[in-house]
This record gives sequence, structure tokens and C-alpha cells, in this order.
Amino acid sequence: MNSSNDIEYPKKILDYMEGFLVSKTLFAACELGVFDFLLVSEQSMSSADIAKGLKTSVDGMERLLMACVGLQLLHADIQNGEALYSNTELSRIYLTRTSPKSLFHSIQYNSQTIYLCWHYLADAVREGKNQYEKAFGVSSGDLFEALYRSDEEMITFMKLMNSVWNTCGKDVVTAFDLSPFKSIHDLGGCSGAVAKQCVSAYPESMVTIFDLPKVVQMAKEHFVSSDERRISFHEGDFFRDPIPASDLYILARILHDWTDEKCLELLIKVNKACKPGGGLLLIEALLNEDKSGPLTTQLYSLNMLVQTEGRERSPSEYIHLMEAAGFTDIQIKRTGKLYDAVLGRK
Repeated sequence: MNSSNDIEYPKKILDYMEGFLVSKTLFAACELGVFDFLLVSEQSMSSADIAKGLKTSVDGMERLLMACVGLQLLHADIQNGEALYSNTELSRIYLTRTSPKSLFHSIQYNSQTIYLCWHYLADAVREGKNQYEKAFGVSSGDLFEALYRSDEEMITFMKLMNSVWNTCGKDVVTAFDLSPFKSIHDLGGCSGAVAKQCVSAYPESMVTIFDLPKVVQMAKEHFVSSDERRISFHEGDFFRDPIPASDLYILARILHDWTDEKCLELLIKVNKACKPGGGLLLIEALLNEDKSGPLTTQLYSLNMLVQTEGRERSPSEYIHLMEAAGFTDIQIKRTGKLYDAVLGRK
């Protein structure tokens, strides 16, 4: 129940109402290069020096830096009445572009794509469909034509996926012991980040990234080194083209893009291709069975509404889809992070 204090001063509602101010402050600081500039400088700097280096107004930069201090993304050390700014450890690790754990590209995609789609959330709820056409003037008849509007947009999305799996990938590929599976196909493997986590965790396994020809080309050019001998590529559309036989298939953040009907179509196709005794690993953000949470996954489901034709699901919903496609002995592992793991066997 709400307390009388909550009613007299609705702090939670006010925080929610102005939550986008926090997001846009983070987005702007990353876009302008504040955290990268401070990393390279290797010393605390004044707002005037930062503004000069990043070619912004001094007044605007000072206000942005103050807000980042309030968000605990920057330190401010007062010397002779002047604030000198430096990165926090959190910002150094996750907000600088050169960090191995950088979330910069996830932030960039949220700012430049997701944020614009969410402007039309109410329309998405009314209409029950994604809002790419309103947000970008691009027809979304083909989901991936809408997602990959240009080579630059494709690279940004692939960098987003890379940063996600650099943060969460190890947890999902080790949620179950996958060492018995020697041949693995990562369907929709994108940048190859999950494949890299697999070959790191399971040195005896070989992983094939199955994705659209243009995605494979970009992955080879920008993400997967040519000397990585245990990762190979297969060009194709997993809805339209044959899926090669394999011991294990991985679908990482794939099913949440699609309707139940499309998911079942794909899962049946995967089951037919799967070797006897093989398996399917789903990597998705799982809702609670009663849909009461987690909040992040509930918000992700709204994001699927504004961006795709899919949604987030509960464990039992994924189990139902997998069983209908012929998979058995289905197990669920929650990682405690953004994404969880579901393993089924043929």
C-alpha cells in the first residue's frame, strides 16, 4: 500500500515522469565524447578545458558535467573554488569506447534508434504494431530491412550486440554444460560475440555463425578475426534457406523478435535439422510466470512492440513452443543478469 507520504509527495511518479532526462543526459555525454576525452587526458579537467577540447559551449558543458556528477558518472574535485572533473571507475569501464566492456554502442543505439521509436509508444499500443515507418519513414514489411537501414546502422546494431554479449555472454553459454556438443550453429549470430564466448568456454567445440550475407560480410570485416579457426560462417536466411545439421543450435535474442507462429515455424525447422541427441539453447530475457516482472523484461517487451512483431515471454511460453516443435527435457536457468538460458533436447 502507498503511505500517506507517497500521496502527499509522489516522488516515485515524479522520478518516472522525468526518467528520460537521465537517459538523455547519459546519451549526450557519450555522444559528445566526455568520458573518452577524460580518459585520454589522464587528469582531472575544468569544464572550460573540456568544453574547449570537445568544441562545445562552456555553460552547456558545465551543466552537463554537473548532472553527470549527480548521476555518479563523474567525480568533481573542488580546487581553489573550481570544479575539476574525472571519470568514475564505472564510467571508465562501461562508457569509454576503447574499454573491452564498453556499453557505448548500446547507448548509441538506444539514443539514435530506440528512443525515437518510443516516441510513438502510445501509437504502438493502439495499433499493435511497430513504429519504424513513423520514426524513420522506412517501411517495416521486412524486419531486418527496417533494422538495417544502412551499412552504418547495421554496424551500430552489431556493435550493440557485441557489447551486450561482452557483458552477459559468458553467463548464458555456461548456464548449462555445453561441452558434449562439438558442432554448434549460432543462428542469427550477428557479430559473433556469442560464438566467441562459446569457443572460449568450450575449447573442443566448433561454432558456425549462420546469418544474412550482408551481416556475415560485416562480421568478417569488423568483428571476427581471420585467425579464429574454430569459428566459421554460413550465409543464409534461416526462415527461407536450409539449416545445416548440427549438435547444438543457439538462438540468442531471436525468438523475441517474432510472433508465436513464426517462432514455431523456425523451431520446427531447427528440430528437423538437429542431430539425434542434439539440443537447442535459447537465450532470452524471461518474464516471471505471472508476468509481474522483472521490470526490465517488461520494458523490453514494450520495446519489442515498438520495434518488431515479437514480445518477451515467460519460461512456460518458451517451453510450450519448444515442445510443440518436438524438443524435450527442457530446462530453465536464470542468470541473475539481463538474459537467461533455456535448453531443450531432441
